[in-house]
Order: sequence, then C-alpha cells, then structure tokens
Amino acid sequence: MTSPDPQSPGPEPTKPSGPATPQYQDRIYRSPAGLVGGVLLLAIIGWLGLDAVIAGEGRTPWFALATMLLLVPLVVAYTLRPAVYVNDDRLRVRNPFRVIVLPWGEVASLRSAFSNEVVDASGTKYQLWALPVSLRARGKAARHEARAAAAAARAESGERAGRGGGRGRIPGAPPEAPKKAEGDRAMAEMRELHEQRQGVGTAQGEVTVRWAYEIAGPAVAGAVLLVVLLAVG
Repeated sequence: MTSPDPQSPGPEPTKPSGPATPQYQDRIYRSPAGLVGGVLLLAIIGWLGLDAVIAGEGRTPWFALATMLLLVPLVVAYTLRPAVYVNDDRLRVRNPFRVIVLPWGEVASLRSAFSNEVVDASGTKYQLWALPVSLRARGKAARHEARAAAAAARAESGERAGRGGGRGRIPGAPPEAPKKAEGDRAMAEMRELHEQRQGVGTAQGEVTVRWAYEIAGPAVAGAVLLVVLLAVG
C-alpha cells in the first residue's frame, strides 16, 4: 500500500463559474420635481380625457382621443423621460426626443450657466434636460455657504482670543462642507469622474445619437388626427 507523496501538489481549487458582475452600476440623475409634475399632469389629462370619451357626444370623444394622443407623449417626454446615466466609461443623456451616448474620451467639457450641458470633442452641445438649473436653489446654497463662512470666521477669531470656538463650530472640528444646489452637485460629480476616466481605454469610442421615435410617433399621429378633425368640422 503506497502512501501519498507529501510533496505532491494537492487538487487545484475550483474557480467559480458564471459571468463576472460589474463593479460599478450606472448612477442616475433625474429631476424629482419633473417626475412629480409629470405624474400630476398625466392624472389630470387621463381624468378629463376619459370623462370626455365616455360622456361626450358627437365628435367629442374623437377630439378627446386625439388630444390625449398628442399630449400624453409630450408630457412623458418633458417630465418623466429625461435622465442622465453615468458610469466609468460613458455618459448617456436621455432627453425628450433623443438619446445621446458620449464616452468620457469624447467629452470636452461639462458647462453650467443658465442650463447644464455637455460639449463633445467636435464642439457640439447637448443640453441635460434631467438637470435643470434652479437660480433659486443656487441663491439658497450661496446664502448657506456665506453663513457657514461667517460662522467659521467667528469661530476662528474666538479661538485666537481664547474664548472657545464661538457659535459656529467646535474648536478643532473640520469646516462644514459647502452646500450646493442639486444640479450643481451632480455636475461637479460628473466633472470629477470625467477628469479621472477621460484617458482610460475603455472610455473611448464614438458619440451616438438616437431619436426617440416611440415618443415622436404618437405625438405626430395625435396632431394629424386633431388637424383632420378640425378640417372636417
């Protein structure tokens, strides 16, 4: 009877099978106010439209159907549809009637003024409908930052005078991070990711643009039907 060789290698460990799970998932930016407003508008259109279809007489139901066919896609396009999907390799912008995919290597800049937009390497601008600029939110964030700076200055002067940390901050505590508007904070996060990933090989490629025919088609059909009904009448 032979004994096992102590120097012989043992059985190799089995490797887990199956596809590897992605390390990072898309980060999604959307407008909460747009989502709420869209749901409310759709509820109102549905309530009034269905009431006209059921209780209307003559051509009223047809007018109601044509109006709903026109308005519902437009409301969805401008409120529920806009979104920005971000991952390590690309930026995907879903606007009301287009979907633009921009690898980070093709992004030239991300700009914020009266609207948030992305500029590709060729100079073409694409507006980010999912991140509207709120001047009111910017003003509120600026006032909050000014108050925090004033409190930090009072705390620093109090420390120097030996009177403790003042009202604004505990002595030795890190300064409070500046508060930004939601859209500005999202743009700052995307700029940081763009700087980190624009030179990576997996973040290269071509910019692609696809039109949302599933939105434009029903809206055009509703507009044509409404024109026909008005012309016949």
